[in-house]
Amino acid sequence: MDRAELTTEQVLKRDIPWETYMTTKLITGTCLQLLRRYDNRSESQRASLLDDDGPAYVRVFVSILRDIFKEETVEYVLALIDEMLTANPKRARLFHDKSLAHEDAYEPFLNCFGKGIGLYKRRAVRYWLWYARPKTQDGVLSNGESSSSKKKFITIDDLLRGLVEWLCAQVLKKPSHPTRGIAVAISCLATLLKEPLVRSSFVQADGVKLLIPLITPASTQQSIQLLYETCLCVWLLSYYEPAINYLATSRALPRLVEVVKSSTKEKVVRVVVLTLKNLLSKGAFGAQMVDLGLLQIVQSLKAQAWSDEDLLEALNQLDEGLKDKIKKLSSFDKYKQEVLLGHLDWTPVHKDPMFWRDNISNFEENDFQILRVLITILDTSSDPRALAVACFDLSQFIQHHAAGRVIVTDLKAKERVMKLMNHENAEVTKNALLCIQRLFLGAKYASFLQV
Repeated sequence: MDRAELTTEQVLKRDIPWETYMTTKLITGTCLQLLRRYDNRSESQRASLLDDDGPAYVRVFVSILRDIFKEETVEYVLALIDEMLTANPKRARLFHDKSLAHEDAYEPFLNCFGKGIGLYKRRAVRYWLWYARPKTQDGVLSNGESSSSKKKFITIDDLLRGLVEWLCAQVLKKPSHPTRGIAVAISCLATLLKEPLVRSSFVQADGVKLLIPLITPASTQQSIQLLYETCLCVWLLSYYEPAINYLATSRALPRLVEVVKSSTKEKVVRVVVLTLKNLLSKGAFGAQMVDLGLLQIVQSLKAQAWSDEDLLEALNQLDEGLKDKIKKLSSFDKYKQEVLLGHLDWTPVHKDPMFWRDNISNFEENDFQILRVLITILDTSSDPRALAVACFDLSQFIQHHAAGRVIVTDLKAKERVMKLMNHENAEVTKNALLCIQRLFLGAKYASFLQV
């Protein structure tokens, strides 16, 4: 069996020559005594030793990782840490004990990343980072460094960045293990992306694009787990705006829709549906979901027997959200057609505040094409009704868009509207005046004006 595929129990059956390491001065006599007490003991005996003198054993583990480079030994110590933290994740706090103030507890882990011990590296570092949550207390910083110390230690931020870079390399370049490298990296990311700093580092390392090819329908148990953890990563990133911006320019959405359409594994469907629910209100994702026929897929999924209540609730929310999106898109499409044809009339959408609130960002499309056409109508139309509606719509844009007054001014609309204040038609005059008032007052006071 490949060493990277060994279980913790198998690794811990090895006999490590601790006495030889002491003879060669790679470990001290005190370290040897502690190791003799701890090594090859039952779980309950080890737990008792950690409860009595946990920081001392952590110092031993860290010193071995720092000073010994034989992979079998490093792997053995990481397996000890894996076992220790799996049994009680809160033991990660031992790495940040005050007695370790002058020990750099992070650097040895950072140095492990290039070695072919992916399974234990992943699990030990994952548990350690996720459960440690170190805080500054009594002059001791999060990495165990004394605030009065002049020595520069590796910080947890450095470790996280190094870990992210290593994980990205496993997905993109040559993994440390030919069959498990990508799966190990994705599994680790699925845990670490809960941390804001990891999300930031991952996006900066251009890691989001590495996930996209992995979002593909799966059939085998191994590939299903990889797909699930990949989608879990995307779900975590769907809470982070810079990552959302990247997802918007990639093929992520069509791939997610294809997965949720074809997958029968409940946990995969759940995490994808939750991701889609998060993205629905972001930018153009909603319109793209409609174009991809997601509503029909969601309604088909709702008809199936799912046991997960979170999934059922998310499906209902996605269903309602997509229907609402279709309604909004339909009303804006009709409005857009009306403006582009120049056939403006007092149809209901013009005086519907909800229409303007829900669709105001759509006016930014194609370099404010709709506004430019409205301004052209002011110059070219001889229909009083069209002129009045165009003035009114410009005033609504000023009121509802955060930068409405600046945008309308930049498009040279003010001069056109002011000319219409002397128009012979009272309806045109009234709406031209309203538009000018809002143009001068801005959105802050515009809502007080009578329509």
